Parts: sequence; structure tokens; C-alpha cells
Amino acid sequence: MSQPPNSKIICCIGDIHGYITKLQNLWSNLENTINPSQFKTATIIFLGDYCDRGPQTRQVIDFLISLPTRYPNQKHVFLAGNHDFAFAAFLRLLPPPLDGSDFSDGWKEFEESEEREGWFNGDGYEMMHVQGRRWSGNIKEKFNVAKGIKYQGSINDAGPTFQSYGVSHGSADLVNAVPDEHKKFLANLVWVHEEDDVFINTDDGVKCCKLIAVHAGLEKGVDVKEQMKILKARDTRIPKVQPLSGRKNVWDIPEELSASPTIIVSGHHAKLHVEGLRLIIDEGGGYPDKPVAAIVLPYMKIIRDTDVLAK
Repeated sequence: MSQPPNSKIICCIGDIHGYITKLQNLWSNLENTINPSQFKTATIIFLGDYCDRGPQTRQVIDFLISLPTRYPNQKHVFLAGNHDFAFAAFLRLLPPPLDGSDFSDGWKEFEESEEREGWFNGDGYEMMHVQGRRWSGNIKEKFNVAKGIKYQGSINDAGPTFQSYGVSHGSADLVNAVPDEHKKFLANLVWVHEEDDVFINTDDGVKCCKLIAVHAGLEKGVDVKEQMKILKARDTRIPKVQPLSGRKNVWDIPEELSASPTIIVSGHHAKLHVEGLRLIIDEGGGYPDKPVAAIVLPYMKIIRDTDVLAK
């Protein structure tokens, strides 16, 4: 790959969902595709959802934690996905609400789903964010009609995450089973990341843009500055953070960002969608038979764990 002068390499990696072999193969393909000197100093943005669905959440987090030591000249950004947010909530790692309220105040928004989702009621639930209770719950319906697959324990398919740490789904013992370095990793995940002076190849030539990375996207119809303020502050008084969890309402780039070129890159949506400056990189969606993908800027090159590279 050749690159525009003075541009930096940025790799945005989509949802991993507990598949360590996919992550290892994707990383190897990135390393073998990008010029070694460029890869050595690249910015690597992980778009969130490291846990659930796949069987090896623990190994995935071990791999991610190892990167700053193995590649000290790279810049590593670890975004929180909605699954990671809920995992951290169960472990009581989220910062307290900024307004001094209790996490239990946020239960009301979802209380009509409590019985169906079988919310967690074990040790520590009284002080738990609603997403932690949903994540670790025992959903009554065993089949996800929308996806055509069985639920794995909870609405978030969290069963494999518990099992990767050697405890049964929904067990309060997970709090003690997760190593301290994993807790630190989850506690430090950022909700949004910004990069200035990012080059990107377009049909109109190379553009210099601002980049905003957020797991699901920015919500339309809501002031962008206010959204960014909430995301940077990690305001946990919100029962469901739309930029981490939304769907149609976070798909497009907000109109107010059209005044200057702004890339918005996300995972979350179980799709690979590249249209203009809106990049959605989640080809795998946590499905066992679909690839984990990344996009390399400025080239707009998609790299997958399944790529077979010429030797």
C-alpha cells in the first residue's frame, strides 16, 4: 500500500465478540498487508463488543491487553460497545451517575421487560446499572426470532462470557473470577474517540477529515455537542446510551456535521457498510460463520480474518 504524504495509518477493527482465532488471524493479515514501518506506528481503533456470543472472551481481552507492550509505538484505542458496557455494569465498574442518582433509578425504563428477560437478582443487584442486570439475566424465550438463532443465556448472549471465566451463566461468582487487569481494561473503555487530520481516499480524491469513532453512531435530531459531552463524560445516569446501542437512529451522519468533512466509524450493526464518510465495520455480528473485518485508512481497504494472503 502507498499512502498520501504526511498521512497516518488508521485501522478500525469491528466487533470481535469472543472469537480469539478470528482476532489473531485478522491481526496477522493487517500486519502482513500494511507496510511494516507504517504498521509499527499505526493508530488502531477497536470499535467495541469484545465479549459475548463467541466462546473466548477471556482470551480476546488477554490479547487486547497485550498489544501496548507488544507494539509500543502504536496508538491503541479501545471503545466500549453495548455488550462491554453491560459486562462492566455487572462487575460494578461503571462510574457513578454524574447527578448523584442511583443506578436503580434507571430500571424503570425497562421494567416491563424484566420478567421476560429474567433480570439478575443475585448478590449486588441492588446497586447495578440496568444493563448489567439484563446482560446477566436468564431470558425466558430461548429462541431469537429476529436472528433465527438461540439465545445464549441472556438478551445479550452473555452465557459464553461467563463460561470463558469458568463460571456458569448468571453466577455472581463472575465478579471474583474476572482478573483485576481485565477489570481495569473494562473500566477504562472510552465511549467515543476523536482524531483530527485523518486522510481518506474518496471518489473526489484524497480528503483530510475529522474522525469520530463511536460504537453504534451519533443520534440524529440530538445536538452533537451535547452527545459528545455525555459520551466523553461517560454519563451513566442514562439507562440506554443510544450512541452505543441505537440502530436506525444512529445510522446516518448528523446533518450538522456536514459543514466540514467528518468521518463517523462504528461497529455494532452486524453489517459492512461503507458509504461516503459513514463507515460501519461489523461484518461478523458475532455469528460463528461470518468474518471479523477491519478498514484501513486512508486507503479504504477492507481486511478480513478470512483473507488468504499471497506468500
